[in-house]
Amino acid sequence: MARNATVVGGVAVGSRPTIDGSRLLGRIEALARVGADPRGGITRPAFSDADRAAVRLVSEWAREGGLTASVDAAGNLLLRGPVRGGKPVLMIGSHLDTVVNGGRLDGAYGVLAALEALQSVVDQGLDCRHELVVAGFANEEGSSFPQPFWGSMAIAGRAGQFGPEPVDYLGNPLRAALARSGGDLDGVARAAWPLGSIAAYLELHVEQGPVLEQAGLPIGIVDGIVGRTVLSVDLIGRAGHAGTTPMAGRHDALVAAAAVVLGVRELAATRDLCQVSTTGRIEVEPNSTNVVPGVARLTAEVRDLDRTRLAVVERELRSAIHASAAAAGVRAEIRVAMRQDPVITDDRLRAACVAAAESLGHDHAVVSSGAGHDAQVIAGIAPIGMIFVPSRGGVSHVPEEDTAPADLVAGAEVLFRAAVSL
Repeated sequence: MARNATVVGGVAVGSRPTIDGSRLLGRIEALARVGADPRGGITRPAFSDADRAAVRLVSEWAREGGLTASVDAAGNLLLRGPVRGGKPVLMIGSHLDTVVNGGRLDGAYGVLAALEALQSVVDQGLDCRHELVVAGFANEEGSSFPQPFWGSMAIAGRAGQFGPEPVDYLGNPLRAALARSGGDLDGVARAAWPLGSIAAYLELHVEQGPVLEQAGLPIGIVDGIVGRTVLSVDLIGRAGHAGTTPMAGRHDALVAAAAVVLGVRELAATRDLCQVSTTGRIEVEPNSTNVVPGVARLTAEVRDLDRTRLAVVERELRSAIHASAAAAGVRAEIRVAMRQDPVITDDRLRAACVAAAESLGHDHAVVSSGAGHDAQVIAGIAPIGMIFVPSRGGVSHVPEEDTAPADLVAGAEVLFRAAVSL
């Protein structure tokens, strides 16, 4: 053992940096150019040309480092070491797709840090009890195809709940886009990993909130991930001439939608029925200046760490939508677009992340995640852990999304040591 080596989980790790921080930061900058948006951010929706280019670039880096890269039937990128040896799998990773004009770190940082951890294990010849597998999950964001967490859902054996022929917001089939990305909709069941085949899953992510930055801490150890219910709402009224249709006789779908939007906000803002509530998408038909809107389509989303509160607020939300529709003389059709339960991270994995942070001298705090992550889907088949690093200004999903380079390296070092210790 080296004189200044640190022992993490029985494995000696030298006192020198455990990962190549410069390599990691360089890859983050290079990947940010893939899908660069003229408005300053990144637009790299799942299964797009930019998304495929990102998968190719990360695969190329992996192969240059002596790793193997493959895409499964669901379009997930999987990176593995040169020797597998039949060991239990410790999966690490995140996603490469982005929202429209989003940031460079959300998802991508977790994949690149996971790649760095795996490459460092191989470079340093560490003999770990588990095989490290890096996952770049497909379509986590759902920004074009409204099947968020598609890749992790497939790995968890749950892709079937999206129906046999998923489409994007414009009605274009997922089948063709998935095939172009190396997947196979007919064979998506092959992407599922059986229960017990993944010993544990770790995900590193930017916080996307202000807690760590405000506390002046470089590392967050996540104790839980909020549950999320998303309803797709169609408000169906009657289109009419804006100049000749009397006010008393209108069936204005957009008026109903306006009431729904305000009602959704009040669920969290004043009624305290959930942590947060949001209307993030709305469409109007015919969307013409001089026509009373006949149809409005929107999403209504609620999030909370408590499963019971989520069930209660969904009932309240449905009731409020129908009431708003009736008041405007329109009909409401409501479908569940997503219902994801909250999850608590695994005690053992949290302890490993804490020990890794402390071995590196990084102060840390226990935090909760208000954003959804692939980790909460994988929690259905394996214990999970998550590590956060600070977000400058607490912002994410915007071009201004950023984290200090030292914090990015620190987070990757914690991920590496936690993975080795497990």
